[in-house]
Amino acid sequence: MTKPNRVFNFSAGPSMLPLSVIEDAAANLADYKGCGQSVMEMSHRSKEFGKIIEDAEANLREIMNIPDNYKVMFLQGGGTLQFAMVPLNLLRASKKADYVVTGSWAKKAYQEACKYGDIRVIASSEEDTYTYIPKFSKDDIRPDADYVYVCYNNTIYGTHFNEVPDTGDIPLVADMSSCILSEEIDVSKFGLIFAGAQKNVAPAGVTIVIAREDLLGFADKKVPTYLDYKIHADKDSMYNTPPCFPIYIAGEVFKLIKEMGGVPAMHAADVAKAEKLYNYIDSSALFKGPVAKEDRSLMNVVFVTGDAELDKKFVAQAKEEGMVNLNGHRTVGGMRASIYNAMPMEGVDKLIAFMKKFEEENK
Repeated sequence: MTKPNRVFNFSAGPSMLPLSVIEDAAANLADYKGCGQSVMEMSHRSKEFGKIIEDAEANLREIMNIPDNYKVMFLQGGGTLQFAMVPLNLLRASKKADYVVTGSWAKKAYQEACKYGDIRVIASSEEDTYTYIPKFSKDDIRPDADYVYVCYNNTIYGTHFNEVPDTGDIPLVADMSSCILSEEIDVSKFGLIFAGAQKNVAPAGVTIVIAREDLLGFADKKVPTYLDYKIHADKDSMYNTPPCFPIYIAGEVFKLIKEMGGVPAMHAADVAKAEKLYNYIDSSALFKGPVAKEDRSLMNVVFVTGDAELDKKFVAQAKEEGMVNLNGHRTVGGMRASIYNAMPMEGVDKLIAFMKKFEEENK
């Protein structure tokens, strides 16, 4: 079989998937494991798909050590729909929630939640273009808040919570779209975790929600049926037709992570990749990393030259060398190398070699 002509895709999402998963899916695309049909066309009520989704949940529970009192749901609508589903389901007693605003997605989540209750920002790094994770303590949280919300990894700005915030008895909600399965997480410290799959898990189209059971079932009767977590939890993600193909790919990725040594192995590889890239940036006379060192993301490495035109030149020339989507988010510019689980060290090494060459040529 001819080796595919693959680039190194540094996109923040949709992002690289493991090549072995893609190739296996391609081999089974028209005839999944001899059943005579594709996963894309089989009934979600079929025995074949039933096993796919059951295995996906079981393997995710195993690799994340998800406790039995948490429900796992495979939903649609991306992380953006969760900005509304979280308050619609979790604002149940005081109708109050406290948000930590560490980037554009956290701010959008806060703005959406403001439609449904008394929502307050208890910490923000907006005044410094979100280049650090702001500190807060239990004392900053309203004692009657229904939940506290954080975005655990900030894709645009390259920041990350390097320890689980202590919210006491107040449920902690975390958007982990861009860091799920890159580090071991004690799920029991969270009331709810959600993650759009298109960065570290699968193609766009499925969103993973992991929710503590005692938080479910309190949505107001006016909340649309589809936006009630308990409906999906009770129906095992089968209330309506789920995003079958992304769930299938997610399940294959979960299997691969198990085979490769689980989340600890993913984390060790991610740390090695990020350290190598950050060490070069820190030693460079041309490239600078704007993020506070203690808050740097393992998944999204942002850097700049300080010259917008030079940044554009870098991105264009990198593309010619087979490294694509290195441009920073349109709102901040610069460069961003997203090095999720599927990015091999080979890609990071090639990027660093190109950065050294570019620096030498643009002194």
